[in-house]
Amino acid sequence: MNGVFNATWLMSQHFPAVQYAVPGVIPEGFTLLAGAPKAGKSWFALDLAFQIATGGTALGKLPVGRRRPVLYAALEDGPRRLQSRLHALGVTEGPTHLDFATMLPGDPIETLRRWMADAAGTNPVIILDTLGKVERSARGGETDYARDYRVGGELKALTDSNPGSSLVAVHHTRKAVSEDFLDMVSGTQGLAGSADSIVVLRRNRTETTGCLSVTSRDAAEGEYRVELDGHRWTLVGDSLEAAAVAQSDAKATDNVGSDMATLIAEVQKHPQGVSPKDLKQGLPGIAGKVDVYLQRAAEGGRIVKLQRGLYGPVSSVSSVSFEGSSNEPDTSDTPLEFVA
Repeated sequence: MNGVFNATWLMSQHFPAVQYAVPGVIPEGFTLLAGAPKAGKSWFALDLAFQIATGGTALGKLPVGRRRPVLYAALEDGPRRLQSRLHALGVTEGPTHLDFATMLPGDPIETLRRWMADAAGTNPVIILDTLGKVERSARGGETDYARDYRVGGELKALTDSNPGSSLVAVHHTRKAVSEDFLDMVSGTQGLAGSADSIVVLRRNRTETTGCLSVTSRDAAEGEYRVELDGHRWTLVGDSLEAAAVAQSDAKATDNVGSDMATLIAEVQKHPQGVSPKDLKQGLPGIAGKVDVYLQRAAEGGRIVKLQRGLYGPVSSVSSVSFEGSSNEPDTSDTPLEFVA
């Protein structure tokens, strides 16, 4: 029967390693990059485009490896703003592997398909800013969920037909805050369900630090502390592992009083555990509150009770492991011509 294959055949196959546009964060396939308005996601996307096109360093710490052809579809900007933003990022000379489009004539997704087809075999990357500019109207009798899944499926099909390629669609988050960052993605679950990876960038309006949350079929799931240095987003720490620890530490002390934050920060210094007695000695200013704070912090999931009389930091940071893309030779320096 067509479409059916045997497990014996499957286990005898050797498939190529997953290719990463950004190691550990954006693998090949269709990725949704979501964030609140003015959170800095377009700056993040533009810097990614430049770093990938030049074989540079994403998020200030993650070498992307080989250069790839990149199309940045900046559908809410014009050439003047794009040039101004590139200058703000410190770019003085435009890389030959980076193309721009401020409009997509005709059927937008078909136009993207033609560009990607022209770049086939070079692991091309499309950054679509924003997804709303290519959304389709619902067909007769089609639900919002079905419409969202259809649009996401069309974008996913672009990368499925070009192995090793990536498409990152910039999107918005809902106004409502949710414990699960996937629930913050605007639209129905059909959109999130169609994506291979989802990356959510969050920061409080007046702060320069934030959280980059990642879930994916291929990349390791995690939350990473990031900071906005001028107009460029960088990891807090020298690696994804360090940024994950930094985010875990920040999350543990979020929205608590100063005394509680002091106690949690002290517990975080003792991955093997620390006793209430030692905490009282080390924190004489809040010694009388240590027992109560330890109980509240443990019940709130901000620290863990390792055993009777021993507390430690939350061990929620998993090892970040992934198959990095190979350092293949660079593609030709001849820029790809955008086909309208």
